[in-house]
Amino acid sequence: MATDTLRSGAGVPALRRLLLDNGALSALVALLVAMSLLSGDFLTTQNLLNVGVQAAVTAILAFGVTFVIVSAGIDLSVGSVAALSATVLAWTATRQGLPVWVAVVLAVGTGIACGLVSGALVAYGKLPPFIATLAMLSVGRGLSLVISQGSPIAFPDSVSRIGDTIGGRLPVPVLVMVAMGLLTALILSRTYLGRSMYAIGGNEEAARLSGLRVKRQKIAIYALSGLFAAVAGIVLASRLVSAQPQAAQGYELDAIAAVVIGGASLSGGVGKASGTLIGALILAVLRNGLNLLSVSAFWQQVVIGVVIALAVLLDTVRRRAGAAPGAAGAGSGGGFGGRGGAAKAAVAAVSVAAVLGALSFVHTDSSGTSTKVGMSLSTLNNPFFVQMKAGAETEAKAAGIDLTVTDAQNDASQQANQIQNFTGAGMKSIIVNPVDSDAVGPSVRAANKADIPVVAADRGVNKATAATLVASDNVAGGRLAARTLADKLGGKGRIAVLQGTAGTSASRERGQGFAEGIKAYPGITVVARQPADFDRTKGLDVMTNLLQSHPDVSGVFAENDEMALGAVKALGARAGSSVAVVGFDGTPDGLKAVGAGTLYASVAQQPAELGRIAVRKAVEAAKGDKVESTVKVPVKVVLRENLAQFS
Repeated sequence: MATDTLRSGAGVPALRRLLLDNGALSALVALLVAMSLLSGDFLTTQNLLNVGVQAAVTAILAFGVTFVIVSAGIDLSVGSVAALSATVLAWTATRQGLPVWVAVVLAVGTGIACGLVSGALVAYGKLPPFIATLAMLSVGRGLSLVISQGSPIAFPDSVSRIGDTIGGRLPVPVLVMVAMGLLTALILSRTYLGRSMYAIGGNEEAARLSGLRVKRQKIAIYALSGLFAAVAGIVLASRLVSAQPQAAQGYELDAIAAVVIGGASLSGGVGKASGTLIGALILAVLRNGLNLLSVSAFWQQVVIGVVIALAVLLDTVRRRAGAAPGAAGAGSGGGFGGRGGAAKAAVAAVSVAAVLGALSFVHTDSSGTSTKVGMSLSTLNNPFFVQMKAGAETEAKAAGIDLTVTDAQNDASQQANQIQNFTGAGMKSIIVNPVDSDAVGPSVRAANKADIPVVAADRGVNKATAATLVASDNVAGGRLAARTLADKLGGKGRIAVLQGTAGTSASRERGQGFAEGIKAYPGITVVARQPADFDRTKGLDVMTNLLQSHPDVSGVFAENDEMALGAVKALGARAGSSVAVVGFDGTPDGLKAVGAGTLYASVAQQPAELGRIAVRKAVEAAKGDKVESTVKVPVKVVLRENLAQFS
């Protein structure tokens, strides 16, 4: 197919041929021009370096996925393998005391081993690549959680330098990305294995009949993908100075999207390193530019999703054009008919969609005031943080403040990118609700260097300076929940605990406080502790399963109201009668359940008030006023008797 493209392009002017053969590059250029016109903060040296850093991990993962897609496969495990490799490095170097170089070798070996297993399942086990790598996705994430016990592990200082800069200016992650890109291009174009990938992707049976050992080649291809995933995991953990067991969740989808946006075919046989790099840069530019333009966190997902969908449409149009009669068009004068014309039209659609998406969804009701405040929330997929956002926006509107709110989606790396973008956009102050207190440190230190005050909300910031911490005490709240539940049970009974997302500080602290508090009641036995990821549906499923093995439970503590409401649904008529359920957060739905008597109590943190105070303190810090180092928002137990105070 590559030969056909070269022939069809013969004789066309150099610029037109460049656009024809590099449609993704045209889309990137159009996007860069649009973002430059829309934001004066975009086309600066520092911000462009930020884009490079933010693209690095996705690009490295995508380079590895390129090998698999070119050979007509798919690899859904790269995000989990990246997290597992980084966890192995941190665990062996810090907790097992092995030399750092040995830990690095073990981490890289872990990635290769995962790839070998996936390749063997595909080649010899005859499993579809989707199923084989989906299984490895689950295994890799599970092993990462098992090794780390659900908590981040500090990264060795010598390796963390990979996340720093050279001379205080040139980011090392960008250099690693370029090096891995050159290696990818070399493998694809200059090695026997690379040529084998194209042959297998073009026609696997023909490749086998030509003498290629297809099974062995597939194992090598997936091993390469695992190797690149390990490198990406090390770079990611270096940026966050810690190995996060939940890191890189969903990155496999970004990696696949980058490969497809870059021109690779999901049916195999087509793809190149430069296209993959451009695809990763397009995603990074979109996220960076939409942050700078104060586009709603919800609309950002819509815009990026549309661009990815159109990229896949590009792949479909290109393949259909390639199959059409006369599509090759060898010897044609213009070279823009058939396949080339269809590809060019599809690329134009992607470019226009990207630009129009940015133009259409720009936040247009900016007040134009000189005080711009950025707020990065750990997630907006939880009513607690939605209320915090609402309280912050109410306070900002009353004070005439231009507030930009972003959603980190429980991804420490994405949050680091958002804080970088806020710093580059010249925010007067930044509010951060950390996904992880350690991982947010480096990006907050960068804001410190830029003299931008940072306010920590709900969770503290480690190894960096925050102007103030506005928070409730999660540990104290956990103890309060333990005392409330124990008093209801009369100090005796068997209880189950539904835990939040493993690795998050909120889950750790609430669980710690509850465990400490329940020790004072020897008559109470905790029969089960199971994670339900702060999710109502998972709370329902986990509680349903627990009731099969522990039907005699008399109490349930859930580390947030969403899981508590799921448990209430699983308990049915027993909730509030024979089984007492205590939640955490005091969300509107939780308060309704307390009023209905199905939820016995909820530990309320008053998230809207927390958001209001955070904005207030951010404005004070931006003006240079002295602010308290800690502002505590009271934690209270909501019972049916005092519900009116909170409603």
